[in-house]
Amino acid sequence: MNKVPMTVVGAEALRKELDELKFERRPKISEAIAEARELGDLKENAEYHAAREEQGICEARVRDIEGKLSHSQIIDVTQMENTGKVIFGVTVTILNLDTDEEVTYRIVGDDEANIKENLISVNSPIARGLVGKMEGDEVGIQTPGGVTEFEIMTVEYI
Repeated sequence: MNKVPMTVVGAEALRKELDELKFERRPKISEAIAEARELGDLKENAEYHAAREEQGICEARVRDIEGKLSHSQIIDVTQMENTGKVIFGVTVTILNLDTDEEVTYRIVGDDEANIKENLISVNSPIARGLVGKMEGDEVGIQTPGGVTEFEIMTVEYI
């Protein structure tokens, strides 16, 4: 399996979710299953079936997170020298040359991406177009409306 790039913050968030699933949600689900069993006939026991389904979802998420963490490559750009090059984990400010609109993104892993917080996946079209470029470069990126020209204003390793 390929390495899964992750920021330090993203890895911590996954570890926190994993702990919550294992040590809070799992016991509650087991308790719900035990209570539902006590109600008798399992064939027609909706509470039992709902609890078993929730258990399956929980266990699948635990396996997913454990797999990602075991194959993660945690990248901490704060420990790197800022060369002005756009790489995974940086915060980059770009200027749309058509509209003069400036926007700042942080390039993160797939699980961390949240466009509302300007966290974009390293696999997104914008990030793929920026990675490897340097501060001051102009770059054309394919967007739904066609190719858009951007200038890379700043690259921060924060």
